[in-house]
Amino acid sequence: MPTPFDAASFDEHAPVFAITLAAELAGMHPQTLRQYDRLGLVSPRRTAGKSRRYSMRDIAQLREIGTLVGEGLNLEGIRRILQLENRVAALSERVRELEHALAEQLLQKPGARVFAARTDGDVVSLKAGTRVHRSNEIVVWRP
Repeated sequence: MPTPFDAASFDEHAPVFAITLAAELAGMHPQTLRQYDRLGLVSPRRTAGKSRRYSMRDIAQLREIGTLVGEGLNLEGIRRILQLENRVAALSERVRELEHALAEQLLQKPGARVFAARTDGDVVSLKAGTRVHRSNEIVVWRP
């Protein structure tokens, strides 16, 4: 019995689309996809028979390229923009990994700290077992 499609478990990097379907999804001609592959703007994976297979991430990138071309950017400028965006995405993922590792380390330490938000939005560090001092003041406003 086939399982229902679960979008949450779908890997956006899985190479599943042949060039004709990928071109249709991206709103481009297959020859344009081949040119972008040669220029390094998008890098589809290859099957054992050397045919291209595109992922959803590749198709999103192709759509972005189409938008940038429509705005008048040249292909070298687009290549640089995509390179920088990919670098930012990789660095953001690394920051998330390090934040998670740091949080795990802090929880492992005796006397681990907890964090709370003040009413003005600032985050404060508290020693485990302590509470935030809350104000019981009432402010009356009269026009």
